[in-house]
Amino acid sequence: MSHIAYGGADFGEVVSTAERITEGDYDSWYVEWLATADRVSAEAEKALAAGHRISARDGFLRASNYYRSAEFFLHGRTCDPRHDHAYDRSVECFRAAAALYTTPRIVPVEIPYEDTTLPGYLYQADDSGTPRPTLIMNNGFDGTAEELHFFGAPAGVERGYTVLVFDGPGMPGPRHHQGLVFRPDWENVITPVIDFAETLPAVDNSRIALLGLSMGGILAPRAAAFEHRLAALITVDGLYDLGQLTVRNIPGTRQEAEQLLRAQAAPELDAALDQLMTADPVARWGFHHGMYVMGVDTPRAFAASYLDYTLADGIAEQIQCPTLVCDAEEDMFFKGQPQQLFDHLNCPKTLMVFTADEGAGAHCHTGAVRLSTARIYDWLDTTLAATR
Repeated sequence: MSHIAYGGADFGEVVSTAERITEGDYDSWYVEWLATADRVSAEAEKALAAGHRISARDGFLRASNYYRSAEFFLHGRTCDPRHDHAYDRSVECFRAAAALYTTPRIVPVEIPYEDTTLPGYLYQADDSGTPRPTLIMNNGFDGTAEELHFFGAPAGVERGYTVLVFDGPGMPGPRHHQGLVFRPDWENVITPVIDFAETLPAVDNSRIALLGLSMGGILAPRAAAFEHRLAALITVDGLYDLGQLTVRNIPGTRQEAEQLLRAQAAPELDAALDQLMTADPVARWGFHHGMYVMGVDTPRAFAASYLDYTLADGIAEQIQCPTLVCDAEEDMFFKGQPQQLFDHLNCPKTLMVFTADEGAGAHCHTGAVRLSTARIYDWLDTTLAATR
């Protein structure tokens, strides 16, 4: 429903699909979202064949998001073939929609990275090649580059920006098709992305900002600590140490919890994690998806992998560019971490708290995208004007 704000869904389509789903049943979730996606995409194909380009564009955009929803709970260490099908259809529909846009112009790109490429999209106001302030965006634990369309990419073009969105290692495109898993040293991802951006005529190399969404709220600041070409940094929302999530329910000290997570054998902890996944379908998804994107074989190994994603030990203090740390009052995952990150920053910094009374208190301000997007871009406008 949050994605309705930028054309990613229709209220009635969401409600009618949700009503058909059996609660807690992953198969039912897949079947019903796929059915909606297939129906909407078929209607878009008919509209395109009849020359109704705008109707086709809007239908493909919604279908893309519904296909993405369909495969969401199928992620696992051994990939369900239905996952691949729905993901690929999501990308196909998004690219079909992108080709039908005139403003913004949305062009698929392949960003050179090590011995392969990373998929992404360049959002531009036109083909003039006029250098514009540029926002690079990356998603997090489970989001796609395509989904960033609904989290502010076209909104940036409306405000005079060039926007570059991409999937990094561990994110859907590289994970599906190249087998690339997440890595904590995100500067080694962002540096080649900036290298690529600086070759584009529509990019003002002196005004390149970076935004990280969800788990991107720790990846982006990690990159900014070592990549100093950035003119601004935005974390939606700010994260300081993912390890805190995995040790907080383990008795003993942080050091003892880390030793247990990394131990060759920890049968009691393994049993507790299995029990949690049996009782909670969302937790089951989280661990299965975590094993998939981190490239590990057990729930405990996934939990241990989070220990490497931290800005402690002086990393946050190395960030030099002006930084906006967003905070969601009722974040169900990372409550308190934006303030931690903010407190460790030595650079020019702003803490922006979104509240439940505003309808913006949920993780990544879901349900208040227009509000959060406006405030974030207003901050970026002011910040880049000052640094110019």
